[in-house]
Amino acid sequence: MKIMKNYKIALLLVLLNASIINAQSYLGFLSDNYSGVNSVVINPANIVDSRLKTDINLLGVSSFATTDYLKLDMTNILNGYDFDYDNEKKYPTENNNAFLNIDVLGPSFMFNIDKNNSIAIFSRARAFINVDELNGELIDEVESFDSNLDKDVNINEGDFNINAHAWSEFGFTYARVILNEKENFLKAGLTLKHLRGAGQAFVNGKSLVVDYDADGTILPAGFGTTGSLTSSGKITYGRFEDYSKDGYEYEMPESSGFGTDLGIIYEWRPGNKSNSKKEINDRFNRKDKNKYKLKLGLSITDIGSIDYRDGLEETFNVANSNLSEQDLRDANDIDDILNNLYSLNETKNSYRAILPTALHLNADWSFNNKFYLNLRSDLSLISKSKIKSSRIHSTLSLTPRYESKWLSFYLPLSVTEYMEGEVLRLGAGLRAGPLYIGSGSIVSVLNSKNTQQIDVYAGLKIPVYHEKPDKDEDGVKNKLDKCPKVPGPVENNGCPWEDLDGDTLFDNTDDCPQIAGSVENNGCPWGDKDGDSLLDNIDKCPKMEGPIENGGCPWEDSDGDGVLDKDDICVNEVGKLSNNGCPVNELSLEVKETFYAKTILFNIGKSSIEEEFNAVLIEIANVIKEYPIAKFLIEGHTDSTGKSSVNQKISESRAISVKNFLVKNNVDPNRLSVIGYGESKPVSIDDSVEGRTENRRVEINLIN
Repeated sequence: MKIMKNYKIALLLVLLNASIINAQSYLGFLSDNYSGVNSVVINPANIVDSRLKTDINLLGVSSFATTDYLKLDMTNILNGYDFDYDNEKKYPTENNNAFLNIDVLGPSFMFNIDKNNSIAIFSRARAFINVDELNGELIDEVESFDSNLDKDVNINEGDFNINAHAWSEFGFTYARVILNEKENFLKAGLTLKHLRGAGQAFVNGKSLVVDYDADGTILPAGFGTTGSLTSSGKITYGRFEDYSKDGYEYEMPESSGFGTDLGIIYEWRPGNKSNSKKEINDRFNRKDKNKYKLKLGLSITDIGSIDYRDGLEETFNVANSNLSEQDLRDANDIDDILNNLYSLNETKNSYRAILPTALHLNADWSFNNKFYLNLRSDLSLISKSKIKSSRIHSTLSLTPRYESKWLSFYLPLSVTEYMEGEVLRLGAGLRAGPLYIGSGSIVSVLNSKNTQQIDVYAGLKIPVYHEKPDKDEDGVKNKLDKCPKVPGPVENNGCPWEDLDGDTLFDNTDDCPQIAGSVENNGCPWGDKDGDSLLDNIDKCPKMEGPIENGGCPWEDSDGDGVLDKDDICVNEVGKLSNNGCPVNELSLEVKETFYAKTILFNIGKSSIEEEFNAVLIEIANVIKEYPIAKFLIEGHTDSTGKSSVNQKISESRAISVKNFLVKNNVDPNRLSVIGYGESKPVSIDDSVEGRTENRRVEINLIN
């Protein structure tokens, strides 16, 4: 039974490949802000305001496979046991499903035209196999057909859809910023793709029922019985027109089409509340930094189709009763069965293959500049029953990630279609400079005995990162910084200050930048401003000439006695030069005689000093000041004219008048005492005018 064997092999290969091929589309990696041109496949708006100035993808391969018919024991396979399809766990139902997606991103590049506009050009090859709502019991029966020829089989297949499609893409993407105002940032992108089909085959069944009667047909000449097949329903079968011809060699079919991707991304940037140009420039216009707290993305991808002009689509009514098993065995292939044993209702010489249109929702939360949490939903917009259509495998994932310029790490946790008994799967991914590799299920697969889904991706690229606007972080932008790799002050154009004279003082604070000097003298050598041969740094009086022994200061005369402090034994006491600056306590005999010869005379009954005695009193005052320790008694006298009591008062007044005069001329009053003797101490006989005149006097005498 050649045709049944062929059918069995083909059907099993679809399910087997969908179960064991490493497979998916960059789960985890596409959430990375450094995924560059790769991110265009999920949302074309991603490439503008990218963390990469330019990105060149050399080659990236992603594949994804799942089925609810077969579960693999990966622990046995990883431990070295040979894979045995017959011994793996199978879960046939009335509606089994399988899916395979292989996505190859070829040479591609993106770059930012300016801060608001970016473009990308990419090449891509893709392959999908979709098996939807196929009765798993039919698969089991086909597998055991040769060994169970004596068993009756009745299967109500109903509706099913199988589609396999491969094609290439050449795409151009343009994205731009459409809003950047305070906290709100919005960007959008559009991709236009030229498509070239590499081949498609599909089988669609409607209301299919199959009954096999093991001995339903009597063989001629009495040679016993053989099986018979009774069926009803419709089957639509599409493929290359020349595919089933003998000696067929593959060639690219006559096929082409166009596709479109649309995307929009909103970013909430709560720190950008100020209209300050400086704040915006410093914090929110940095191309090398992420600026959002929350990023929301919405995109629709793969809007379009491919026209297969040399394709063949045929619809058959498969209603037939008691079809002999021998007739099936004699058929060469499925074309023979359908065309010779069933009735052809409709034929089309070309058809249109629909792309796997999908809706993508993305939310990315930034905890800080390194740690993020991404929520992504990929939803197919193509119905399972839509004929000639590929559809993605709907996925919901939650991915925490660590992200930096040269290294990112992802731990995607996801749930997908057709998952029974294995609700969540855990993967891991890594981007290290030009290399990216990962899987959305690797952690789960390595620890599972019931693996329904496997995926993996890997690739190599050349990322060109944005430079920091101020690489050395000295406050001077790179384009204005004459030393962009070494921090320096703004006033020196971003370069560090030099020390041309090598005196350890930078030129910006060195008053003599070309002559080595002392730090204490602002970088200048010490001078001798007052010319006293003592340098200013050790000269206590750098602006006044003075002897070295007095630290460069002139000698002082602290007590003002005319004797310099260096020679004055009594620095703080007025003294005599003859006594080394110290005061002399006793008046010399000559001074005493001169002093006692000074007598102040007064008019009758008067205590006021006559002008003629002013000079005498000034001379006395100067003498008193020369002897600062000595104390003096000022004695007042009268003649005998008048009452004694009156004369007593007049004598006292005369003594006080003299004291006041001396005090007025800077004599310390504490050194002067006054006393009045009245008429009691005459110096002449009081009976003549001359005598009385001499008795009206004041005398000053040394007390000690």
